[in-house]
Amino acid sequence: MTQIDDLAAAAGAHSDFLARVLRHLVSRGVFVESSPGAFALNDAARELLTPGARLGFDLNGIGGRMAGAWSSLLKAVQTGAPMYDQVFGLSFWEDLAAHPGVSATFDALMGPEGHGTPNADIPLAGGWDPIRWVVDVGGGTGSLLAEILKAHPAVRGTLVDFPTTVGRSAAILESAGVADRVTLCGQSFFDPLPAGADLYILHKVLDNWPDREAAAILARCAEAVRPDGRVVVMTGVTDVPIPDPQLLMMVLVGGKDRTLAEFRALAATAGLEVRGTARNSAGRFIVECGSRLSLTAGNSKSH
Repeated sequence: MTQIDDLAAAAGAHSDFLARVLRHLVSRGVFVESSPGAFALNDAARELLTPGARLGFDLNGIGGRMAGAWSSLLKAVQTGAPMYDQVFGLSFWEDLAAHPGVSATFDALMGPEGHGTPNADIPLAGGWDPIRWVVDVGGGTGSLLAEILKAHPAVRGTLVDFPTTVGRSAAILESAGVADRVTLCGQSFFDPLPAGADLYILHKVLDNWPDREAAAILARCAEAVRPDGRVVVMTGVTDVPIPDPQLLMMVLVGGKDRTLAEFRALAATAGLEVRGTARNSAGRFIVECGSRLSLTAGNSKSH
């Protein structure tokens, strides 16, 4: 057990206010007050000893941003748009760019280097044999692309993300032994993408944006993909009739999960046609698209 004055000194906090917060947590089953002013860990509190478990509660990092964003819920519901900038002065992504410390805690909360645990199992119609060039659009620091290239030694890749993000990819790509097969492209995915690749991957991208921006990202993929190439969406589309409401993503960025029907309509506005769906070994729902122009051209040639 530790006395409250010692805890306050270690935390740089006001002793009485800290004690009141801890007693609130005690009433919720976190920590114990073994004697007046003496606090100790219980099983629930010991979970917080793991650094990852504390990320969402760090009010100086992404936890504080998430907590503050909830105050914009009413305005978001009234307007149909995220109001994060009304709370913090910048949109969510601009805020992360302006505050590297907060961005680092967001990356840590997301998983390996901010892009989630990579799974390179991407089922494609007809298999991977025709694929020689993959572009990972908004691929973070390359953890997914590295796994894809390890699984497919004949494939080369391009990693597209902001310059400061792809600039942190060297250690991941070198550790995977694929750095010599990767081209780094530091840019926004709202700008024209490297053109002519066989496969464009959108992983943890579309569900971070409202429809207008999601359509713009898809349109960039549609204009860049080679005529017989594919665009694969790995997150943000579901085959259930009612998607998870994703309220946190709604208040942070206006993002959402979409039903397959909703995504099909969105893709059509961007010049893409849904060609098929599959589930990978982790159970993730994956949507494969092709260019509607190539489909039209193919139909016209056959008549």
